[in-house]
Amino acid sequence: MTHSPPVAAGDIVAAAAEVAEELFAGAAARDAAASFPDDAFALLHAAALMMAPFPARLGGAGLVEPDAAGALCHVLRAIGGGDLSVGRLYEGHVNAVALVARYGTPKQLAALADDVRAGAMSGVWNAEGALPATLERDGAGWRLRGAKILASGVGSVTRPLVPVARGEATVMTIPHLGAGERADLSRWTAQGMRSTCTGTVDLEGLPVGPGQVIGGDDDYRRQPNFFGGAWRFCAVQLGAVERLLDLYRADLNRLGRGAHPYQRQRIAACATAAETAALWVEQAARTVAAEARPAAEVLAYVGLARGVTERAGLDVVEAVHRGLGLNSFMRPHPAERVARDLATYLRQPAPDGAMADAAAAVLAAPAPARTLWRDA
Repeated sequence: MTHSPPVAAGDIVAAAAEVAEELFAGAAARDAAASFPDDAFALLHAAALMMAPFPARLGGAGLVEPDAAGALCHVLRAIGGGDLSVGRLYEGHVNAVALVARYGTPKQLAALADDVRAGAMSGVWNAEGALPATLERDGAGWRLRGAKILASGVGSVTRPLVPVARGEATVMTIPHLGAGERADLSRWTAQGMRSTCTGTVDLEGLPVGPGQVIGGDDDYRRQPNFFGGAWRFCAVQLGAVERLLDLYRADLNRLGRGAHPYQRQRIAACATAAETAALWVEQAARTVAAEARPAAEVLAYVGLARGVTERAGLDVVEAVHRGLGLNSFMRPHPAERVARDLATYLRQPAPDGAMADAAAAVLAAPAPARTLWRDA
């Protein structure tokens, strides 16, 4: 297949900022429909953002390459600020491409790029339910067994990256699914992130060819990239935090309430929280990309960045609720939806464990605090 021309990372950042405003304009309708945001992903495809994670030789912008970590951070923030559900789905797509780029063969990455160029998208489905997903030999190929739960985009993500057990190890697979296949959304009743279409996918009997097994045993869980990649969802959440601040200050200025001392105190606190999270998330992205420090140090930094981002989100949501009052709980005010989505998306797995592991690494580090994550 003929490859589309590569796009510069800087151009992709600008495209994401522009698309974010279009995403924001349609976010309320998508939330009300609680269906997969096909219109949003049509915009992302048209703006070359779906191809952007792939390397330039395949028509992308190389967003998952180490030297593009800053650009990727800006892209994720912009899309998250446009529509948090779309940001969640896009981050999963980026994660899947990054895993294939790191552990797959050039042929496998090119095949995924061809599918995405033709309109497909990827994502990572990892959460296990009562029937854990496994891979079993079937003649010359393989078949999947079991199911995955909390899989975002089920029914619409047709090239998911699915980690499964093969014996005692975990391997990554990319099964091919048709639109609407094997998806059960009946239990997705969350108050926010409604259009992520998160549900259960039945994998039982799904064939997997030899070329659809990515990497080797336990590559998926290799550190620091496995847990270290959490900086990406923090960047998406940060975009929503920044959007809430924008909505808050716009209302205060529109209503002429910006001179009130308590409102100014809240605005200052929100700006501080957003900027603090931005500094941590940007540095986490650089630290993971550099691969220059021991894994324990990298994971500790990302774990702390998770905590900072969560705290910023919670603090800004509270300040907006207090500052705007009942209006921020009433549709169609956009702060109602953004706060609801953010409160839902902040509930990431094992936050206490991430902070405890970070604390253990800090306690065990022999270096003084000023050089914990940087050279003296």
